[in-house]
Amino acid sequence: ADFTAKRKKKVAEIYQALNSDPTDVAALRRMAISEGGLLTDEIRQKVWPKLLNVNTSDLPPISGKDLRQVSKDYQQVLLDVRRSLRRFPPGMPEEQRAGLQEELIDIILVVLERNPQLHYYQGYHDIVVTFLLVVGERLATSLVEKLSTHHLRDFMDPTMDNTKHILNCLMPIIDQVNPELHDFMQSAEVGTIFALSWLITWFGHVLSDFRHVVRLYDFFLACHPLMPIYFAAVIVLYREQEVLDCDCDMASVHHLLSQIPQDLPYETLISRAGDLFVQFPPSKLALDAAAQQQAEKTAASTFKDFELASAQQRPDTVLRQRFRGLLRPDERTKDVLTKPRTNHFVKLAVMGLTVALGAAALAVVKSALEWAPKFQLQLFP
Repeated sequence: ADFTAKRKKKVAEIYQALNSDPTDVAALRRMAISEGGLLTDEIRQKVWPKLLNVNTSDLPPISGKDLRQVSKDYQQVLLDVRRSLRRFPPGMPEEQRAGLQEELIDIILVVLERNPQLHYYQGYHDIVVTFLLVVGERLATSLVEKLSTHHLRDFMDPTMDNTKHILNCLMPIIDQVNPELHDFMQSAEVGTIFALSWLITWFGHVLSDFRHVVRLYDFFLACHPLMPIYFAAVIVLYREQEVLDCDCDMASVHHLLSQIPQDLPYETLISRAGDLFVQFPPSKLALDAAAQQQAEKTAASTFKDFELASAQQRPDTVLRQRFRGLLRPDERTKDVLTKPRTNHFVKLAVMGLTVALGAAALAVVKSALEWAPKFQLQLFP
């Protein structure tokens, strides 16, 4: 009964934010991140466009069919889409699934044709199919196009350089929280390639339960473009004991980490990822010099455009003041947290933040737009 009451209250709050004039995007971000996310696909159809600043009353027409003859990517897209059977709900009639696969091909070809600067990568279809199943072909095309020119922009470069730079953030996050685990992984020389498919498909490729996938998409759409790498880090941190019990060699650790458990405590991990983002924003992560030279091409720079385009949707100042007020008592903890190697209790302190700082931290994560300019200035001086 309590769960039902909470759910009803959240649904009411979401619709209140949707119906306010102008739409209360800051509140929608909060709802997308807080426990349970956006709850239903019907609500996602209304909220996802708001989170991506897409005008649903002015959607361009779709005509992907004639692109099949001229697109250089058609054969690869076709192969990937044919292999995507398990991304459709089990028990879906074959005819319906085949129709959706045709739509999936069309969406991808249309987005690539409209944006010649974007390059298709294997795994992209895993993201597109999620949008197709939730919002349908026409709206999915607009949402995916916005996402591809912002959040996913780095993955769609002609080379993998920027994707590697983002993957390179993974170990510094783990090092900040758990130096022992970090050092073990470094000794095993496992690298970060195990997390590549997580990152470039927003976990769509590796999670078998569609409910978990859309819950994560709620979270990522409401946050900074680098949030998926924080989420990847909390999965590894959550599996600390399994990793440390493993043989310290590349093959063993890679094998363990690339098999993602399906029963993860998603809400806890989402909360932890939010807390880590606040504790160690991208500006604090030790990215190498090459990443700095690549600055103008990364999600940070395109996110600046997104932030300007969404200026009217900035989270309210009350939220920011509330966060600052809540944060002050914890400044001492923060000093400890930034020197993890001298303090064996750092892991407990960070994970404890989920309880101590949870609401405040998430309030700031929800105001992703506020982070963007700071992120850009500090990360790429």
